[in-house]
Amino acid sequence: MRYDAALRHLMKRIMAAVLSKQLAKQLSVIALMVGVLSVSACSSWIYRIDVPQGNFLEQKDIDKLRIAMTKEQVLFVLGNPVAENSFDPNVWHYIYQLKNGRSNDHIEKKLILTFDKEQRLASMSGDFAVPANFNTPLDQ
Repeated sequence: MRYDAALRHLMKRIMAAVLSKQLAKQLSVIALMVGVLSVSACSSWIYRIDVPQGNFLEQKDIDKLRIAMTKEQVLFVLGNPVAENSFDPNVWHYIYQLKNGRSNDHIEKKLILTFDKEQRLASMSGDFAVPANFNTPLDQ
């Protein structure tokens, strides 16, 4: 009889240990879920900055361009291009991108300038309006 009481006592302790491990696992899973949900709920409070990249150009800068301007004159008016074409050094790319930190808004503006063999501005294309006096050289 003494043996049965000891065995019952041992079984109760084993069952209590097993149940406490299961309870501990469940509590840790619940705590993890509460932590993840609370962190994700606070993500809208985080400040995200706007990220501008490239050459910011305005139409008033573009309006200063004229056909037959030299590369030096264009550099003075617009600054250095973001990228020069590796295969054709007479094509300059001015690119501006703005990624809004709060939303998925993405603004992109491009200006592509082409120079002739004499290193003078021949044409422009992209997202900007061609100036009314673009086809009038500066010499006139």
